[in-house]
Amino acid sequence: MKMKWNKLVLAIMTFLYLLIPIASAQAQSPSIDQQIDNAIAPLSNFIASIVFYSVNVTDDLKVPIVVIWLIICAIFCTLYFTLIQVRGFSHAIELVRGKYSDPNDPGQISHFQALTTALSGTVGLGNIAGVAVAVSLGGAGATFWMITAGLLGMATKFCECTLGVRYRQIDENGRVSGGPMYYLSKGLAEKGLGGIGKVLAVIFAVLCIGGALGAGNMFQANQSFHQVLNVTGGQDSALYGFAWGYGLIMAVLVAAVIIGGIKSIAQTTAKIVPLMAVIYIGAALLIILLNYDKVGWAFSQIINGAFSPEGVTGGVVGVLIMGFQRAAFSNEAGFGSAAIAHSAVQTKEPATEGIVALLEPFIDTVVICTMTALVIIITGQLGPDSAADTWDKGVVLTSNAFASAFTWFPYVLALAVVLFAFSTMISWSYYGLKAWTYLVGEGPKRELAFKLFFCLAIIIGSAMNLKAVLLFSDAMVFAMAFVNIIGLYILAPVVKREVSGYLARVKSGEIKPKR
Repeated sequence: MKMKWNKLVLAIMTFLYLLIPIASAQAQSPSIDQQIDNAIAPLSNFIASIVFYSVNVTDDLKVPIVVIWLIICAIFCTLYFTLIQVRGFSHAIELVRGKYSDPNDPGQISHFQALTTALSGTVGLGNIAGVAVAVSLGGAGATFWMITAGLLGMATKFCECTLGVRYRQIDENGRVSGGPMYYLSKGLAEKGLGGIGKVLAVIFAVLCIGGALGAGNMFQANQSFHQVLNVTGGQDSALYGFAWGYGLIMAVLVAAVIIGGIKSIAQTTAKIVPLMAVIYIGAALLIILLNYDKVGWAFSQIINGAFSPEGVTGGVVGVLIMGFQRAAFSNEAGFGSAAIAHSAVQTKEPATEGIVALLEPFIDTVVICTMTALVIIITGQLGPDSAADTWDKGVVLTSNAFASAFTWFPYVLALAVVLFAFSTMISWSYYGLKAWTYLVGEGPKRELAFKLFFCLAIIIGSAMNLKAVLLFSDAMVFAMAFVNIIGLYILAPVVKREVSGYLARVKSGEIKPKR
C-alpha cells in the first residue's frame, strides 16, 4: 500500500510540474472549445517544444531529437540482437499460428490475439495520412526509408515486448499487468537502479495516461468523425453538428468492448484487424494490379528518389529523415505501448512474445505503408502541387489516389478510418488502464472509473476542436519513447540471455511444437 501511495504522490508532483505554464493562461473567447484551447496552449506548447526539439542536420533541414533517439535505438537493437528480425521471422509466424502454444501457460490471451491487439493500436491514420505526408514532402524515395525504418524497428519491438513478459505481474486471479512501468521499476532494481527505475516508471505511466486519453482517444474520435462528415457532404451533410452523437455512439461501442477487459479487447481486435487488412490492402492490391505496367516504374522512382532526390528539402538526408520519421510515428517501435498488450500473452518464455512482436512493424510499415505509397505513386498523385503538410491534406491525397481508380473509394476509406479509430481506441484504453492501475492500484471500482472517463473523452473529442489538447497528448506519446528507451539500453543483456536460451532450446528439441 505504501508503494502505491508513493507512486501516486510522485504522479501528482509530475502533473503539477507539467501544469505550471497553465497558471498564466487566460481564456480570450467565450466558446468552451477556445477557452480550453487557450488554457492548455501554454502547457502544450511548452511540452511540445521539449519533446519535439529539433536540431539542424543541414542548412534547411531540422530533425526532431526524438526521431534520432528512435533511429539510434532501432539500429542498436538490430546489431545487438544480430538481426533477430531475420533470424526469428519464420518462427514468429509459427508462434502466431499457435504451433508452440500451450493453454496451460500463464497469461490471458493467445499470441495471435496479442499481435492483433497491439497492431490495432498502431495501424491507423499514420498508414493513410502519414504516408501521404512523407511521399508528398520527401518524394517517392521516402518510401524506401520508411521500409528501412520498419525493418529496423522490428528489433526494437522485439526487445521491449520480451521485457514486457519477462517482468510482468500476474495476480491471484490470473490477470496480467505488464509493460514499461514494470520492467523499468523491477528490471532496473535488479541492476541496482531501483530508485531511478521507480521514477522512470511513474513518469512513463503519467505520459501513457495522457497519450491514451488524447492521441489514442480524442484525436481518433475527432478525425474519424471528420472523415465521415467529408464523404457525406461536409457542411451540407445531415451529420453536420451531430459530432456529439457520433461520439456517443462510438463511446457506447468502445465501452461494450473495454469493460470486458483484455480478453474482450483481444477477441474484438482479432476480428477487426484482419477485416481492416482485407478492406484496405485488398483495394490497394486491386489498384496496383490494374496498373501493373507501372509497378516497375514506381519501384525505380522509389529507389532513385532514395539516393538521388531532386528538389527535395535536405537532399538525400532530407528524404531519409522524412521516411524514418513517418515510419517511427506509424509503428510506435520504441514507445513501449505494445509491450503492455503483449505482456498478457499465454507463455512461459518471454522471448516468444518478443519474436511475435517483431511482425508488427513489418505488417504496419513494410506492408501497409508501402501499399499506400505505391498507390499514390502509381496513380500519379505526386507532383509539384502535391505537398501535404497536414494530416487532413494527407488523407485527401490518399483518398484522391484511390478515387482515381474507384470513384466510390472515399466511402471505403471513411469506413477504414472509422475501424482504425475504433480499434486504436480500444487498444489504447487498455494501455491507459494499465498505467492508471500501476499508479493507483488494482480494483474493480478504480478500473471502472478510468474506463468511464475514457469513454466520456470520446464524446468530448468528437465534438470539440482542441488543437492544443491534441498537441499536448501527441507530445506525451512521443515522450514515452525517451523514458522507455533508457530501459531498453540498460536491460538489453537480459533480453539477449532470454532469446539465446530460448532459441537454443528450440534448436536442441527441448522445446517442441505442441500442435
